[in-house]
Amino acid sequence: MSLSLAVAAACLAVTAAPSAYAADVGPAAAGKYVALGDSYAVAPGTREYDNPDDPCRRGPSTYSRLWAQQHPSYSFVEASCSGATTADLTSQQVPQLTTDTTLVTVHVGGNDVGFVDVLTNCVLTIDDKDCIAGVEAAKAVATSSLPGGLASTYAAIRAKAPNATVVVVGYPRLYTIGGNCGILGLSDRERAALNSAADTLASVTAAEAAKAGFVFLDPRSAFDPHTICSNGPVWVTNLEWDKINESYHPNKAGHHDGYLALLNAITG
Repeated sequence: MSLSLAVAAACLAVTAAPSAYAADVGPAAAGKYVALGDSYAVAPGTREYDNPDDPCRRGPSTYSRLWAQQHPSYSFVEASCSGATTADLTSQQVPQLTTDTTLVTVHVGGNDVGFVDVLTNCVLTIDDKDCIAGVEAAKAVATSSLPGGLASTYAAIRAKAPNATVVVVGYPRLYTIGGNCGILGLSDRERAALNSAADTLASVTAAEAAKAGFVFLDPRSAFDPHTICSNGPVWVTNLEWDKINESYHPNKAGHHDGYLALLNAITG
């Protein structure tokens, strides 16, 4: 691995032992919402952080925070942490669930298949074949190993929060193929391959969510008109060399207009 690749990967993926963020809404809470997840559930892409030095990279503009603000009768615990895998959720985040939890969002799986490394490799390699080979390897992991990790994590969630509504949150496609990106950057073959990885993740995650009796929030259709290279307002960040760890994540509009709107459609 080249030095630039190693630095980019290290900046993009950080796994840390999370501490919960809790919003004090008083003793009359009508329910309890606990947010579990990885960097897509926290603030990378928004450029707004509670503490820029906190490796969990939480911030005020994420869909879980916004949902909690819109539903002040709920108590709220944010356990999500950038870089988390299914194993991290099971060991570090799921224990923060309690039997009185009424709503859980869980956003995980991308780090299990090494998607950060795949993206970084596609950006920093010249040959389409290297990028596409990395994508195919990640998809193979998604179909072979990820189902077991998700099933274990989902079972742990249900055991700790037996009465909660659990919403499994998926990942968007990143690119509009044949869009307005011009000739620079990734080729459309590479962009299509990366989109196919999002489709594979969605297929695997939706299937495991259904087996667990959970609701699957699929963001792809909502995000498609707002992906990189689209002609509309973009909801995901492109490669940002000045802030490499902000790259390829939902921005503030992606959290508010995308994920929050979809979550509200499920929960009311």
